[in-house]
Amino acid sequence: MAIIHEANLTPAKPELLETWLDRQPWGGSGPVDLVGGYRFDDPAGEVGVEGLVVRRGERTLHVPLTYRGAPLAGAEEHLVCTMQHSALGQRWVYEAGHDPVGVDCFVRALRGEQQQAVVEVWHGETFAGTREPAVRVVREGPVPVEGGSLVLVGDLDPAAQGEAPQGEVRLVASWDGGTAVVAALAVPTP
Repeated sequence: MAIIHEANLTPAKPELLETWLDRQPWGGSGPVDLVGGYRFDDPAGEVGVEGLVVRRGERTLHVPLTYRGAPLAGAEEHLVCTMQHSALGQRWVYEAGHDPVGVDCFVRALRGEQQQAVVEVWHGETFAGTREPAVRVVREGPVPVEGGSLVLVGDLDPAAQGEAPQGEVRLVASWDGGTAVVAALAVPTP
């Protein structure tokens, strides 16, 4: 289960996403509207792994992130930002596709070894209940035998989905008003 602490974030997610997306060639422009997200559990319980679906102008984008309590050595160029979390302290936010824990979680999900996490909400030390995710992910395709490389999709617009990886195994996200491939396992052909 993914644990969410009711907390203040500085910068807030829309602000950090806007700044980061401004630096991406596919990131569009304008304010960011957070549609929702989904989470995977880090088996070690140390790293938060989250995929966010956002709207920016007329575009729908997918931003997979990891949240760490300390810097990830050698990943400076993939640091999205540092943030202050009122319950957990300073957090380092990375592109999930360049964080080994994020990559492992997505690959396990694509192999059918991991499901989307159940989200628990906590107010301090008090359990407040579970939260239904605004974005659901499901795995499609046969279980791959071995190998393969992770492909994360950033642009979720229907026109871009025609260019999305159409590997045998995909993670498909659904939210109110949309469905798109957000990740695939590109399996090498013999």
